[in-house]
Amino acid sequence: MMIYKIAASILSADFANLGQDVTNVLRAGADWIHFDVMDNHYVPNLTIGPLVCQALRKYGVTAPIDAHLMTKPVDRLITDFAKEGATYITIHCDATDDLEHSLQLIRTSGCKAGIAFNPSTPLDCLRDVIKIVDLVLLMSVKPGFPGQKFITEVLPKLTLARELIKEHNSDALLEIDGGVKLDNVKKIVSAGADVLVMGSALFNSADYQTTISNVRKELVLK
Repeated sequence: MMIYKIAASILSADFANLGQDVTNVLRAGADWIHFDVMDNHYVPNLTIGPLVCQALRKYGVTAPIDAHLMTKPVDRLITDFAKEGATYITIHCDATDDLEHSLQLIRTSGCKAGIAFNPSTPLDCLRDVIKIVDLVLLMSVKPGFPGQKFITEVLPKLTLARELIKEHNSDALLEIDGGVKLDNVKKIVSAGADVLVMGSALFNSADYQTTISNVRKELVLK
């Protein structure tokens, strides 16, 4: 049976009590902690950097940290996040002048490499680098702000990405980020995703454990 990963996006967490909030969501059943790293340049917002990753590791968080860099340039932040304990580092295909170099930098820094695509960005470059990526992330909202509605037109793109992963005999995970909720997770995993980023739908819920349990029930019934 397929085991789907739930990555809790801390963009919607309680930053005044971040260490405890992250601990609580992991105890409730989340698998990964997802960082939405925005630079007010590549996307129109400014969020968190590698020191937050360092702080969570010092707090005692041992779960995989999934750092999604919505930044340009990326290479300096790759090395900084790797140093501070990131597990996965994901970059956008159009945010670097040398995509293969940046992905290899992630790997040589000791992390797993991911490539991300905005809703309107085609998957063309995926074929060129699929052998060196561990994670393919598709944005299902426009990057930059939390709490947006899921863009359903991304579902066929998810299926295409899954087909490309299979075609190249890749072990890469396929992640979806944006607007993931209880009422659409079944369609999302049916389209091919195996890692679900959940932000506001999780952290704004009344009970993390109930929310995650309900999502997992949906996935079992898909």
